[in-house]
Amino acid sequence: MTFEYADAPESTSVVTVKSNYRHFINGEFSAGTAGEFATINPATEEHLAHVAQGSTQDVDRAVSAAREAFTKWSAMSGSERGKYLFRIARIIQERSRELAVLETLNNGKPIRETRDVDIPLVAAHFFHYAGWADKLEYAGMGPNPAPLGVAGQVIPWNFPLLMLSWKIAPALAAGNTVVLKPAETTPLTALLFAEICQQADLPPGVVNIVTGDGSTGKALIEHSGIDKVAFTGSTEVGRQIAQAVAGTHKKVTLELGGKAANIVFDDAPVDQAIEGVVNGIFFNQGHVCCAGSRLLVQESMYDNFMELLYARVNTLRLGNPLDKNTDIGAINSAAQLAKIKELSIAGDEDGATRWTATCELPAKGFWFAPTIFTEVSQSHRIAREEIFGPVLSVMTFRTPDEAIEKANNSPFGLSAGIWTEKGSRILQVASSLRAGVVWANTFNKFDPTSPFGGYKESGYGREGGRHGLEPYLKVGA
Repeated sequence: MTFEYADAPESTSVVTVKSNYRHFINGEFSAGTAGEFATINPATEEHLAHVAQGSTQDVDRAVSAAREAFTKWSAMSGSERGKYLFRIARIIQERSRELAVLETLNNGKPIRETRDVDIPLVAAHFFHYAGWADKLEYAGMGPNPAPLGVAGQVIPWNFPLLMLSWKIAPALAAGNTVVLKPAETTPLTALLFAEICQQADLPPGVVNIVTGDGSTGKALIEHSGIDKVAFTGSTEVGRQIAQAVAGTHKKVTLELGGKAANIVFDDAPVDQAIEGVVNGIFFNQGHVCCAGSRLLVQESMYDNFMELLYARVNTLRLGNPLDKNTDIGAINSAAQLAKIKELSIAGDEDGATRWTATCELPAKGFWFAPTIFTEVSQSHRIAREEIFGPVLSVMTFRTPDEAIEKANNSPFGLSAGIWTEKGSRILQVASSLRAGVVWANTFNKFDPTSPFGGYKESGYGREGGRHGLEPYLKVGA
């Protein structure tokens, strides 16, 4: 028997989308000096708001405000700073529905994800670092850890508010002030967070948010008044940032792309592994740097596993992101959709076999059906390049050593997954994988107490947990 889901849309009445948004500098919203740009709903292509385009003058004002605020904020006791972070965390919880709806409107991801994953994790990160604010000397980073100064932070569009929390919470706990630039396509929740900073009575200048395109981010990263650079985004831009800050005093963390291997052994709990593979690549439409975009299945169980995987993917519901039953939302932008299509065509041209879920794509918006490529070779572009979309590349292996070799044969090293009932195999394989995060019999599980980061072209530095404080501190004194 087949059951049909009734529509269950979340109301947009809980959030007010303004017609115009300005920069948040020195505790106030102020007009920019370089015009504005439009931001849209990627699920409908409908206009949402006009947003200020940041110029070098706007960035300079924000950095100056942060520098001035740093003197008092860094001198404040850790327990006092922690009170502000606790207050912000509580307000995020109180306004969670509002934040979730706005995130879905501006990003295109399902409301079920923003409501149940993104926003709870955002609050959890502020709670976690609020607790660290008065315990820095016990973090294992020397007897007198001191803040660096002003942090310039640039975040991506796939997890707008979550990436904001990963950056701002540890920076403030450590005594730094920040200037943050959200992604051009998803600035709205960052600006709602600015209202939360006002509501929490955060001292002016401690958090500043300047919106704009890549040129705004470049101006922020290269500003001489910045002491710490934190960037999450593409490897290509990460290289440019590394070159720009080379030879300067700036401390840098880069969290870049990934091409994670999800390894399924023949003794894996099959139903659990199927769910983990689906979550690993189709969560957030595959807009996840640590997505399990390369599936390695042991040959002896390949046919049965793939049959079950196809059946499961065909049950995913694609459509209105505000519907609580939706599994697959919209691709974030026309540019990202074009990239996904380009690399999928490359998969066809390289000789891989494409399978696409049977689902109807909406007439408006940016959409791509869940797609699986089999008969993939290590040399194929879809096996080596980050697609950043709902596209899975499948390969096989015979032995654990072959699985490890194939998993490590990548320019990236952000994450990996292992599926097996043998604890000894988990430990042996995990220790051999060149990946910053390795999940065992699960995938895409995050916790603010756990560090996250990668190797090779996936960047350097760690965010989250005690390790996430170190990039914002002068240590070893």
